[in-house]
Amino acid sequence: MLSKSQIARRIAKEIKNGQYINLGIGIPTLVANYIPDHLQVVFQSENGLLGIGPFPKASDTDPDLVNAGKETISMVKGSSLFDSAEAFAMIRGGHIDMAILGALEVSENGDISNWKISSGLVKGVGGALDLVASEARLLVAMHHCHKDGSSKLLKECKLPVTGVKCVHKIFTDLGIFGILPEGGFKLLERAPGVSLDEIRSKTEGKLVIKGEIPEMESFD
Repeated sequence: MLSKSQIARRIAKEIKNGQYINLGIGIPTLVANYIPDHLQVVFQSENGLLGIGPFPKASDTDPDLVNAGKETISMVKGSSLFDSAEAFAMIRGGHIDMAILGALEVSENGDISNWKISSGLVKGVGGALDLVASEARLLVAMHHCHKDGSSKLLKECKLPVTGVKCVHKIFTDLGIFGILPEGGFKLLERAPGVSLDEIRSKTEGKLVIKGEIPEMESFD
């Protein structure tokens, strides 16, 4: 199965030159570490940053520079800082090409739950609500199963839903999945060494497997 960093590395291959991308909390923040030098990509954070770079070395951290997850970040040449209202105006105005978010659950129809667990206090839905309602292409990065072994790829979300029919692609530690228009998780790639039987057994929602499913190239 893939590590968090390997999931982020694979997602980085989906990114195209010139895109403006919002990175969510968790695995998505790691994507900035794996952008090839030849690509000009601008990462945005809804707390007011445009031009996020890779995570800094401990000796280079600035406590005043943080992303939406309160992690210290670096800034590339030409970056800008502004208030959160302007950041959300960018999102709501359709200026973000892609959003990469973490998730607690995704349904076979492309619904996403990523802000509230079944118990415990939460601060609210946050910027994810605006991102899933925007015109951005939505990629999800997450583990395939919960810690108790239950699947996160479901027929219907059991937790409060953040957005309906908004997910385009899902990247887990077991593979990559697309959402079919009629519903269902279409398996596109499988992680190195992961069998189809394992993916079937750990996917609760409708799983569609057509033809030969390629194995991701090795991360060695």
